[in-house]
Amino acid sequence: MAVARELAGAGAQVLIVDRYEIGERQTSACAAPTGWLDNLGLTASIRQTFPDLVFHTPHAHFRYRLPWTFSTFDYRELCALLYQQTDAAFDTAKVEGVTRAADAHTVHTDRGDLRSPLVVDALGWRRVLADGPHVQPPEARLSRGLEVHPHGDGRDLEIWIDPRYVRAGYSWSFPAEGELRVGVGSFEPRDRVKEPTQRLAGDLELAAERYQGNWIPHRLRPAVEGGVFFVGDSAGHCLPLTAEGIRTALYFGLACGHELREVLAGARDRAAALERYAAFSDAHRWKFEAMLYVQHLVARIGRRRAMTSALRAMDRPRFVDWAFGHYLNIAPPSFVSASGPTPARPRAAVAAA
Repeated sequence: MAVARELAGAGAQVLIVDRYEIGERQTSACAAPTGWLDNLGLTASIRQTFPDLVFHTPHAHFRYRLPWTFSTFDYRELCALLYQQTDAAFDTAKVEGVTRAADAHTVHTDRGDLRSPLVVDALGWRRVLADGPHVQPPEARLSRGLEVHPHGDGRDLEIWIDPRYVRAGYSWSFPAEGELRVGVGSFEPRDRVKEPTQRLAGDLELAAERYQGNWIPHRLRPAVEGGVFFVGDSAGHCLPLTAEGIRTALYFGLACGHELREVLAGARDRAAALERYAAFSDAHRWKFEAMLYVQHLVARIGRRRAMTSALRAMDRPRFVDWAFGHYLNIAPPSFVSASGPTPARPRAAVAAA
């Protein structure tokens, strides 16, 4: 939908295809920097806003005042609001693969074939439209996460780095106005997370109910392959360490949409757009690799008192401002304007899966 939002008014016939209805399948704790939600015109989906981030280890607790705020949001409402900013059509189908051609690709679904010169794979970590065999967990470079959504209230975004719940990863509680999103994420895909999630909920005196879980990419993958654009989890655009993926999906989706818009305007051809978008994604590689390095570091020392010492050393306003300022700038909210383009009559076709 971020790609489609950028194409509104470009004269394209945009079709979004997914197995589920828009907003039907929430797969994350659904939090993002508030500036992104504001700038995209999605403020109405916000449920709670947080100026602080609270860390717990077995030995101490830390409260960091952030230089910007995080907000939890209602996933279904956010998707509906974002879809309203497009002039795209939507249909449900299971995408099964693609046949490539010089002039137009054919996307195969369980409801028939779709043909378009411009195709975007935003299908998630399975990377359905890629060449070659699809790597499955636990061999794939994926983290795993599971959370429960008990009814309740809270005032803080909380993170536990505690081996009682997970040996290489972290646990969380994200309040969202009437419900709490409580879960466990493991950087090691072979480690199961259901029992630790239940135990965390029990320790917080919460019911383990309304489960949701997902595999989470933690390494960049090629953003173009075989003439197809890849966005979000299918390109590994989820940030390592924090597993924040919605903001980066929006960010790279808008960037991809911009390149497609230039093709539709005749400013460049598809080959040039593929090259430019791939370069844009690759330019962020060092940032993702730096965060992956920290992820490996946390996995190694998270069970030791060294983790508590590290969090204590970072508990300085100047350091917090510096670190979280750089983190926000990986995909800054200034990248987007709150006002989308004005829809126009269709002229060409784009299939966005």
